[in-house]
Amino acid sequence: MPGKSDSGGGSDSRFFTTQKKGEMHELRLELHSTDRNAKVDAVKKVIASMTVGKDVSMLFTDVLNCVQTGNIELKKLVYLYLINYAKSQPELTLLAVNTFVKDANDPNPLIRALAVRTMGCIRVDRITEYLCEPLSRALRDEDPYVRKTAAVCVAKLYDIAPELVQERGFLEILHDLISDSNPSVVANGVAALSEIAETSGRDVMKISASVLQKLLAALNECTEWGQVFILDSLAKYTPADGREAEGIIERVTPRLQHANSAVVMSAVKVILSYMELMGRNSDAIRNLTRKLAPPLVTLLNSEPEIQYVALRNINLIVQKRPNILENEIKVFFCKYNDPIYVKMEKLEIIIKLVSERNVDQVLLELKEYATEVDVDFVRKSVNAIGRCAVKLDRAAERCIGVLLELIQTKVNYVVQESVIVIKDIFRRYPNRYESIIATLCDNLDTLDEPMAKASMIWIIGEYAERIDNADELLDTFLETFEEEDHAVQLQLLTATVKCFLKNPEETQDMVQKVLDMATEESDNPDLRDRGFIYWRLLSTDPEAAKLVVLGEKPVIEDDTFNLEPQLLNSLIGQIATLSSIYHKPPEAFVMRSYNKGDMSGTNYDDDDDIDDEEEEFEDENDDEGGDGGVDLLDMGGIDINNVTPISVPPAEDDFFGTPAPSEVRYLFFASFLFNMIILILNSALFCFIISINPLFV
Repeated sequence: MPGKSDSGGGSDSRFFTTQKKGEMHELRLELHSTDRNAKVDAVKKVIASMTVGKDVSMLFTDVLNCVQTGNIELKKLVYLYLINYAKSQPELTLLAVNTFVKDANDPNPLIRALAVRTMGCIRVDRITEYLCEPLSRALRDEDPYVRKTAAVCVAKLYDIAPELVQERGFLEILHDLISDSNPSVVANGVAALSEIAETSGRDVMKISASVLQKLLAALNECTEWGQVFILDSLAKYTPADGREAEGIIERVTPRLQHANSAVVMSAVKVILSYMELMGRNSDAIRNLTRKLAPPLVTLLNSEPEIQYVALRNINLIVQKRPNILENEIKVFFCKYNDPIYVKMEKLEIIIKLVSERNVDQVLLELKEYATEVDVDFVRKSVNAIGRCAVKLDRAAERCIGVLLELIQTKVNYVVQESVIVIKDIFRRYPNRYESIIATLCDNLDTLDEPMAKASMIWIIGEYAERIDNADELLDTFLETFEEEDHAVQLQLLTATVKCFLKNPEETQDMVQKVLDMATEESDNPDLRDRGFIYWRLLSTDPEAAKLVVLGEKPVIEDDTFNLEPQLLNSLIGQIATLSSIYHKPPEAFVMRSYNKGDMSGTNYDDDDDIDDEEEEFEDENDDEGGDGGVDLLDMGGIDINNVTPISVPPAEDDFFGTPAPSEVRYLFFASFLFNMIILILNSALFCFIISINPLFV
């Protein structure tokens, strides 16, 4: 029949075509049609217009009249419209309450569930009081489909009116649903309680021994998303002892072979959480470690997006228990067609899994990556070679050999990244690999990036006594001192002072020049302050300057496993959530909405973030700076060759009677303010004169 084919789902796209003028009047007439198919098509047109953003709220009463029907399709469409416009038309929505209550008692369980679901989705306070009675009946309905729908509706009602849920005893009914004979009802009951626990911040789940057994029994029979809810609840449960933990793990382990990656990751989360409680049962932990590796490897055969999520979770897992995947490092080697975000994450995991046994294989792979065309990936690969050297003492020499081979390629960005990581290797292993400095100096002309320049300058300053022409090399950088990046200027200043302290006879003019540029010509406060500090040290106590500038520096540590243990344990409990992708706890990126009275003791202040950023900036740019509280930094009378400390003038003034830097700032500000006031007064006087005598102009 033509009518049937028109209302079929396959041709519904025609409702999204461009609408013509006067269409609202036509829709209103069709909504009042006696032909059921015409009425269904009219509501579909209304829904289509609503979907593309058109305002069809003026048809509210007309659509509402269509709810009195036995056609489930039409009823669903009308309910969808009501959910969308309930907030803007709350008074008119109340007209549908009788229909909701009537449908909640319908013989058809689909209509009963639809009525309860719709009432729960209409977030209008005045509707909630009419929802309680139908919801209470639905929670005890004989049909499991109605019960599982009602369970989810309780969580929605709690979000609107938590006091009402507690008064009506809906939480207790949800606990009873966990003992339901239908696994889907159990799963939805668990999901609702979990949602309420997240919203309220209280543990409303209260898993007992009997509840635990019912959850484990339902785990084998419910849907895959039901399994995820149950597994997440089990992950938050704390077993009484190691034996109970082993028993739960044994029931959960089959989920590792599930086709759904979310189920697999939730099962991994449960197992990892419970392994902590198994104590020193090495055999059981070894068996579990062996079982966890295959499902994690299998996830890497999925689509790139799922691979990335899996890799971010695996990144946490290998930090917690690297032995799980220690023999599977090959599966993390990058493929030619991997997206760049997958390749980058694989490199991070390779660095975490590299060891003395597989370092040669890894270095060959990383060397191959360094010849790729993607610049960011090449840089990351070169950086990974340096991190392998920092991590593995015995393999450091082999890593440096690979880096020297890459430097010989003369590829600009490869050379520059190699210099940056070699600087870190020197800081990790001082006085061990200085023989390669000559090779680095030969490639000085290729450096044009701030980080590479700063790293090379640090190497020259640190090992100036071993480089014959260190002062000449630094002098080439000083020619463009004013144009350089602030990080390069800071390193040039420090390296020049180091060079001077090691060879004062030949570098006196150079250090004087650098100090002049840093203190008089620069507008960077960090550079100026450091220049003043060095100048003060050199002019008053050169021996103290040697202790400060040339003192023994702490050896840098391997940062492969850089997450704090407490944060790592928290993130392991958040596997398969956004926290495991961001590697941040939920409160770091989710702002929880609280009811009135729940905000006590909580202060969300954006200034804290700004302060943290400022502190990080200062730490990054103040590697070797001294105390910023000095009142006087000597500006003249420096006798570089005389190691005898010169007399220091009072802290209030320097040799030329110039106020101390802190006072200079105040005087400058006062002078600026005074000039602005004079300018404003002059302008006001000029305007006044013009207003009296326009011919004055």
